[in-house]
Amino acid sequence: MEIERKFTVKELPADLEKYPCRIIEQAYLNTDPVVRIRRQDDAYYLTYKGSGLIAREEYNLPLNEHSYYHLRKKADGNVISKKRYVIPIQHPTFASEYKESVDQISLSVELDIFEAPFAPLVIAEVEFPSKEMADAFIPLDWFAKDVSNDPAYHNSNLSRRTF
Repeated sequence: MEIERKFTVKELPADLEKYPCRIIEQAYLNTDPVVRIRRQDDAYYLTYKGSGLIAREEYNLPLNEHSYYHLRKKADGNVISKKRYVIPIQHPTFASEYKESVDQISLSVELDIFEAPFAPLVIAEVEFPSKEMADAFIPLDWFAKDVSNDPAYHNSNLSRRTF
């Protein structure tokens, strides 16, 4: 189960280069249900995602390079290219009514900086172990609008955008 919230950002962190960066390319074979292929650095995956906005099923299967490029030719819409920075959240905060212990929880921001034709789009995603934690999470200061419930910000819908 993937449980995540998505945000636009006010500004990029000043020290972005100190965080791990992954180069991602992905394309969609289908958008309902979502069937995606992804190249992340030198790894290749086929992903199925169920319906939903904040919480949904997700299954990843490994692909090899040949299979990835074979399937990419069959993809619909735009191929999405982006850089993903993984930024640990040092002290996540939650709404006061959230009573679960967060001492052992490690959360990170996956900051996606999209390349053309989607630039200058930047999206910050945070994944959670539970829906309750996701709902109680207080966004970081550099986050802007919460777009978790806006399907327009799902990559599968971005892939169908015309320019």
